[in-house]
Amino acid sequence: MNSELTILDLFLQASLLVKLVMLILLGMSIASWAMIIKRSQVLNSAERNAAQFEDRFWSGIDLSQLYQEIQDRKEELSGSERIFYSGFKEFARLHRSNGRVPEAVMEGTGRAMRVSLSKEVDELETNLPFLATVGSISPYIGLFGTVWGIMTAFIALGAVKQATLAMVAPGIAEALVATAMGLFAAIPAVMFYNRLTNKVTKLEHTYVTFMEEFSSILHRQAFAANQE
Repeated sequence: MNSELTILDLFLQASLLVKLVMLILLGMSIASWAMIIKRSQVLNSAERNAAQFEDRFWSGIDLSQLYQEIQDRKEELSGSERIFYSGFKEFARLHRSNGRVPEAVMEGTGRAMRVSLSKEVDELETNLPFLATVGSISPYIGLFGTVWGIMTAFIALGAVKQATLAMVAPGIAEALVATAMGLFAAIPAVMFYNRLTNKVTKLEHTYVTFMEEFSSILHRQAFAANQE
C-alpha cells in the first residue's frame, strides 16, 4: 500500500459512482458557503439599518418629515423603514377618507404593516432552507458513497485467491473520503443555519416591536384627531 496517497489520489482511484458522490458533495459545500457569506452580509446589514432607522425615528423628528425623507427612495427601503413607510402611507390615506372612524384607520394601517413585515421576514429567510437541506442530507449522501465503495472493494477482493489488507485498504480509504466530505459539507451548513436563523428571529422581533410602538403612536394620533 502506498503510504503517500493523498485525497486527490483517493478521488482519482475511486469508482465512477463514488467520484460522482464526492463531486456532488463538493458542489453542495461550495454553494452552502457562498450562501452563508451572502446571508451573513445581508443580515448584518439589516441589523445596522434597523438600528440606524430607529435612532432616527426616536430622535424627535416629525413623522411626516421622516416619511417625506424616505419617499424618494421607496424602492430601496427594507426592514423597519419599509414597515414605517407602508404603515404611514396607509394611515395617511385612510385618515383622509375615514378620519371619523379611527378603528377602521388603525385596522387598515396594521394590515399594511403586517404585509410588509411578512415580506421582510421572507426575504431574510432566503436560502436558509437550502442550508438546512445540505446539513440534513450531506451525511447520507456521503454514507451512500462509502457503502458503495466498500462493497466494490470487497467484491474485488473476493475475486482474488489470496486477500491481504494492503489490497483492500486503499479501496476502503477512498470510500471513507465520501463520508468525510459529507460531514465537511454538513457541519458548517448546520452551524450557520442555526446561527443565521437566530439572527432572523431577532430581527423579526425587532421589526414586530417597532411595528407595535409605531402603531401606538398612530393610534393616539387617530383618536386625538377624532375627538377634535
